[in-house]
Amino acid sequence: QVQLVESGGGLVQPGGSLRLSCAASGNIFSIATMGWFRQAPGKERELVAAISNGGRINSLDSVKGRFAISRDNTKNTVYLQMNSLKPEDTAVYYCNARWVVTYSQYDAWGQGTQVTVSS
Repeated sequence: QVQLVESGGGLVQPGGSLRLSCAASGNIFSIATMGWFRQAPGKERELVAAISNGGRINSLDSVKGRFAISRDNTKNTVYLQMNSLKPEDTAVYYCNARWVVTYSQYDAWGQGTQVTVSS
């Protein structure tokens, strides 16, 4: 069974930085695409950034140049470094793992971590 545990959220002032971490248990990390999603109140969940097992990255236009996703396959951990944070980045951030086994796609989600950007 795959479990994802996020950490690193909190309250930060505009312009500040936070680093989110997501540790994965189970034996799928090396084959999974890992991603960070977020959901603000009253809005749909959106993909912030994702990194494939080969290191290919895609990210939301509004975070390019400010956020960076990375992964450490030796620690089964994915990170989201968030710089120059804005109030509109306030949301619950969720870690996601997506992998394919025998043509079937699977997803696992973390419990979410709150990020609040406010003065």
